[in-house]
Amino acid sequence: DDPDPQFFWLCFADDRRRVDYVLVYHCKRRQSQHRLSVVSNGNVPSQSPTPSRRSTKGDILEAVLEAGLAMEPANELQDKIREEFERGLQEEGLEIEHDKEVCMRTVRFTRLHVPWPVLSREAELLKIRVPTKKTYQLKEKMGLMGVISTFWTKINQPFQPQDPRTRVLSQPFSRDKLHLFDIKSKNSLFSNAIRGRIVYEILRRTACTQTCQTMGIASLLAKGVYDSAFPLHDGDFDSSEDKEHRNDRQMLHEEWANYGACYKYQPMDLIRKYFGEKIGLYFAWLGVYTQLLIPASALGVAVFLYGCLTVDTNVPSQEMCDERLNFTMCPLCDRVCDYWQLSSICSTARTSYLFDNHATVGFAIFMSLWAAVFLEHWKRRQRCLQHSWDLTGMEDDEVRKSPKHFRILET
Repeated sequence: DDPDPQFFWLCFADDRRRVDYVLVYHCKRRQSQHRLSVVSNGNVPSQSPTPSRRSTKGDILEAVLEAGLAMEPANELQDKIREEFERGLQEEGLEIEHDKEVCMRTVRFTRLHVPWPVLSREAELLKIRVPTKKTYQLKEKMGLMGVISTFWTKINQPFQPQDPRTRVLSQPFSRDKLHLFDIKSKNSLFSNAIRGRIVYEILRRTACTQTCQTMGIASLLAKGVYDSAFPLHDGDFDSSEDKEHRNDRQMLHEEWANYGACYKYQPMDLIRKYFGEKIGLYFAWLGVYTQLLIPASALGVAVFLYGCLTVDTNVPSQEMCDERLNFTMCPLCDRVCDYWQLSSICSTARTSYLFDNHATVGFAIFMSLWAAVFLEHWKRRQRCLQHSWDLTGMEDDEVRKSPKHFRILET
């Protein structure tokens, strides 16, 4: 299947295979004393000790090429480790593309693509849930609860993001039951988050046993063999004029990562689709925490305003600020310190009353109850998301090793 047009510039050189992961490393080039000037018309002039320069007429451009132009790794051992690691990735089924052009930069990129056979195999091993062709609709509430639910939905309508939600039944992926799944295109069946997760699983379990006894991309990053490893975004985040063909990143930028949408609820389904379940649950927790902080912050402001309105009636503050009473306090230390007036700390006393007044006791009781309500509310919200995202059957992450890797570790 051909990729979508929006992914063309995120593909390999053939404009067909998508880039699912990128590995980055640095190289150093060998310095050489031999210099060769190449003129734009193809002539090779004689060597000159003077440096190359641009012609004043602007029609002849000289470039200096060094004889040691070929990029060589700073460490030959790291080069061998990379070759063995990438050979192991190819044995796992990943397709690799390196930088073809010879350039002067020291940063190199290795692009990875996971083909459909590997994608389907790993999705079945990881038991990734895929939408089926069956859809369902939730029953509308009837009676008084239905009226209340309809009224509440209309009130919250301006605060809801444009997050298209389709209620579908999902099942763990199986290559033997492809006819049951809603497969419109093999390239769009799995989201970028799932494709990146599958590639990372392969990167995590690929071992290097000949050059060094290490396993996984994390160890290679720690050793400096690679500088970074990451998946790519879905193109540019600037919204296109065609609203119907926006990618997920553009929708997130408009409905979530934008100050103009700060009053709306978070598009949790879209966040989960783009970043995965773990990041989605984190932002869901952050949204619940921020939402419940609204009544706590409102009550805190009310307590502060109460202190501002009653600070002039506070007897201890009035006595400390009245210079006519002439309260003389003992020295704070021996020999060096002198006697001091109690009225000198008037501003400190008035300021402390703003935050510590009679209403603070009620605010403290409210915050103790608020903590319990927040914890129970988040548990309920988490269970709802787990049911909605089909995470109820997920177990804790564990290290998955094939029999081949068990034999490697035993040896």
